[in-house]
This record gives sequence, C-alpha cells and structure tokens, in this order.
Amino acid sequence: MTITSRNQPSLSPLMTEQQEKLHWSFWLGVTFFVLVIVTIISFSWFLNNKMSSEESMPVTSIVIGGEMPFTNRQDIENAIEDVNLGNFFNVDVNHVQQKVAELPWVYSVSVRKKWPNELKIYVVDQTPIALWNGDFLINQYGKAFQADTTRLQSALPAFFGPEGSEDLALSNFVNLSKLLKFSELSIDELLLTERHSWQLTLKNGITLNLGRENKIERVQRFMDVYPQIMKTKEENQQVDYVDLRYDTGLAVGWKTAENKQRA
Repeated sequence: MTITSRNQPSLSPLMTEQQEKLHWSFWLGVTFFVLVIVTIISFSWFLNNKMSSEESMPVTSIVIGGEMPFTNRQDIENAIEDVNLGNFFNVDVNHVQQKVAELPWVYSVSVRKKWPNELKIYVVDQTPIALWNGDFLINQYGKAFQADTTRLQSALPAFFGPEGSEDLALSNFVNLSKLLKFSELSIDELLLTERHSWQLTLKNGITLNLGRENKIERVQRFMDVYPQIMKTKEENQQVDYVDLRYDTGLAVGWKTAENKQRA
C-alpha cells in the first residue's frame, strides 16, 4: 500500500497581518471602554463631592426689598432669627414667608432662594387710610389691622363704627371726600352709629349730622349754603355743627370760646 502524505498550507503574510490588526483593535477597544468607565466613575465621584459640599453651604446673603414705609430691615431680621439658614437647600421659603407675614405692618411678602447662598425677601406694607375705633387701622381694601401707629408719617382721619362695618365706612369716606373736595373741605372724623346714622367732623372743626339716608344729597346741600354760613358768622364766632337731618333746610349751631348756642 502506498501512503501519500500532504503538508498543511502555511498562512500567507497578508492573513497574518490581518489577524494582528484584529488583535490590536480588540484590545484598543477594551482599553477605550475601560477608560470611558473610569472617566464616568471619576466624574460622578467629583460631582457627588461637589454637590455634597454645596448642599452644606449656609445662606450668607439676605436681600430685602419692596415697598416698606413702615417695616424696616431689623424687623424682618428679628422675625426670621429662629429660622435655620445653615443649609441653603434645606431652607424652607414658606416658613420664612410665614414669619415675615406675621409682622403687623406687612401686607404681603414673597421669598425665594438664589443659588448658591442668597435669600431674597420682597415685602409690601399695608397702606393705612384711617384709624379705626381708636385701636386699629383700616387699609385701602377696608380691612382692619393692628400696628404701631407711632410709625405713621402723617395724621390720619379717625373712623368709628360697629364691628364689621369697616368696608362700609371706607367706601362712604371715599365718596363723601370726593364731594367735599370741591369746597376744599376734608373729613377728620367719621362716625357710624349702631343705628347706622352718619356724622362727619371736618378738619375745620364743623360737625355734619347726616342721619341715615341721602348722605350725598345732604352733604351737597351743606356745600351749597356753606359760603353763606361763613359770611354770616360774627367775629370770634365759629360754626359748631350743621344738622342736615331734614327733608329741606338745615340747622346751624355756633360756638365761641365760652359757650355754644343754636341759631
């Protein structure tokens, strides 16, 4: 029997070169992937440390602004002195807002945080229109509030009336003041009785008794005769009151330094 042996063909140089390229491409890919993973882990670690550091940063700047003719910065700082400002992210702006809103002269307040360490507080004070029953004030919306009247920058008219009639008193004050302004007169005191009878005291000291009805018409009647009343007064004589609680006409009370008499 004749045995024929065959030799295995040897790899060509081209195939060897291709295998080496595949080998290096594989390991380069693995190396690049490992580098990407390491970079991501390193960046995450850095970012986590940075955020942890910033989260523990305290509020170091408090910016206070707004329309505050009566509330001052010290009032606001005192109001929030118990609020923990040691961690910027943990500061509760609603809690800060509640504390500032409790100040007597504050009408509205908004609070917001500004990264990285600032707290902004914007305050709008009440607008007082008149004193109310001696102990309170009335704002421009007819709401009563209590505050330190020594901070008032000018004298206010005084309103007196039953509880719950604040808005009614204010609306009548506004309407009657507009009418009296034509005669260069203004209201110093407004009184609404339990029986809903109206009485005005003007800044010149004259009291107008208006009764319960037809207030506008009665004030207009007074304004029509006011120049004539002032012409008829004698020396050292002043008008004490004008009673307008009549369908027509009126009654004038005069006063001097010693006594009062009705005309």
